Amino acid sequence: QILSRVKPAVGAEAPPSEKKKTGRRPPRLAEYLSQRDYLGAITLLEFQRSVGPAEEDSDLWLGYCAFHLGDYKRAMQEYRALCVREGCPPEVWVNLGCTLFFLGLYREAEEAALRAPKSQLQNRLLFHLAHKFNDEKKLMGFHQNLQDVTEDQLSLASIHYMRSHYQEAIDIYKRILLENREFLALNVYVALCYYKLDYYDVSQEVLAVYLQSFPDSTIALNLKACNHYRLYNGKAAEAELKNLIDISSSSFEFAKELIRHNLVVFRGGEGALQVLPPLIDVISEARLNLVIYYLRQDDVQESYSLIKDLEPASPQEYILKGVVNAALGQEIGSRDHLKIAQQFFQLVGGSASECDTIPGRQCMASCFFLLRQFEDVLIYLNSVKSYFYNDDTFNFNYAQSKAAVGNYTEAMEVFLLIQSEKIKNDYTYLSWLARCYIMTQKARLAWELYLKMETSGESFSLLQLIANDCYKMGQFYYSAKAFDVLERLDPSPEHWEGKRGACVGIFQLIVAGREPRETLREVLPLLRSTGNTQAEYIIRVMRKWAKDNRVSL
Repeated sequence: QILSRVKPAVGAEAPPSEKKKTGRRPPRLAEYLSQRDYLGAITLLEFQRSVGPAEEDSDLWLGYCAFHLGDYKRAMQEYRALCVREGCPPEVWVNLGCTLFFLGLYREAEEAALRAPKSQLQNRLLFHLAHKFNDEKKLMGFHQNLQDVTEDQLSLASIHYMRSHYQEAIDIYKRILLENREFLALNVYVALCYYKLDYYDVSQEVLAVYLQSFPDSTIALNLKACNHYRLYNGKAAEAELKNLIDISSSSFEFAKELIRHNLVVFRGGEGALQVLPPLIDVISEARLNLVIYYLRQDDVQESYSLIKDLEPASPQEYILKGVVNAALGQEIGSRDHLKIAQQFFQLVGGSASECDTIPGRQCMASCFFLLRQFEDVLIYLNSVKSYFYNDDTFNFNYAQSKAAVGNYTEAMEVFLLIQSEKIKNDYTYLSWLARCYIMTQKARLAWELYLKMETSGESFSLLQLIANDCYKMGQFYYSAKAFDVLERLDPSPEHWEGKRGACVGIFQLIVAGREPRETLREVLPLLRSTGNTQAEYIIRVMRKWAKDNRVSL
């Protein structure tokens, strides 16, 4: 996206005046252009147009300057006005096509390009349009027409970039840079490719070469901000972007939409609903970031409606589509959505380009998690855990996997690292942590988790877990307490039988000297609270033993 915005500005056919008589060009116009002051150039040209007979090429220059300023609508108007005039140079049609391309009017751009005479620029434009139309046959045809000249090779590199072939693009850029050291802007393209490959520190180093010469470059400063976001945090990134906003004039339109989009990302989604929806078909990442925003707001249905028709083309799109399907599958209990999610994760994690990246390994872990193969999950999560020590979401999944394979002590330690209140109030977290406490002989802490919960269906489920797991682990006191509450809430035979067994279990432990005798005082009220005739018999037995052993009740 960023590359394609900059690219045609380099390759655009120069207006005829540049090729004819440089002497007829106003000297001041040349100064404006050499300084990339396109707004100043437009002001001069409009002044010449209004006060008297203008230069014969002033309309072409106006279109050229508006295009480079990022004002594609103005450029389109100038070129269209030229096209309807008699004696219009035929190559203007390809310039109009480039402008329409940047406005997203791809069909109109193709029509305009085909009306122009054959040229390298026309072939490059049609090459990019074939990519936009996903027409592989045409794409390969125009690819074959490319020559070993700088402009054509840059065009090929940009297509590699947009098809996620970042290393191939880097190879082309580096080869051109070796032959043309003065082409400093290519460092930005190389830096952008390294950014996409997650080499953010390398991207910064390459970018610095260009920023030394052009410290006010919009694209370079924006990329620097994105690197800061990845390497540090949103605040550091926003500070870099603020520098860019401060040095930009109010009439500077180029990349404004991109800057607004990135500010939303850097601010953790603040203003997402105001900024992102209009940009969905302008900046490809806007749709993905809006999906992420809805996921963070727990609006899974809205995120699914945004992404369900998207045909994924990059690893990020596959991953996000997998995450949305997994979230929806868990929310509505759909095995079909969970299967789709598992397939997307497997596709990314198993691909040659992603299998050894951090996201690739996370994908394989997610795939095995959904398949409930937790031993395999841990193989992949262990390989990347050093990168996520303080990441609550990672620790949540890591701890669940540890607990699922029976490693309760380590699982408990990881669960307790989590700081997010949202996760700590989630029933999945509470139930797994309670189980870890019970399995490590800390049933009292599990019982305290229940006492902090409000009465709900989830608290009833946690009671059942505590009652049964404590019984299984021989921690009969808390099992009896849990079965007692369950029996009051739902006086079923199963709950009485559980309480009865737990109370007898406590009594056995007291008799064996493995539980304090005073605990018997708390067991008798639990038995009295039921109306079952068996309870009276058990109470008599316990009382007799207490009397014989001089235990005060």
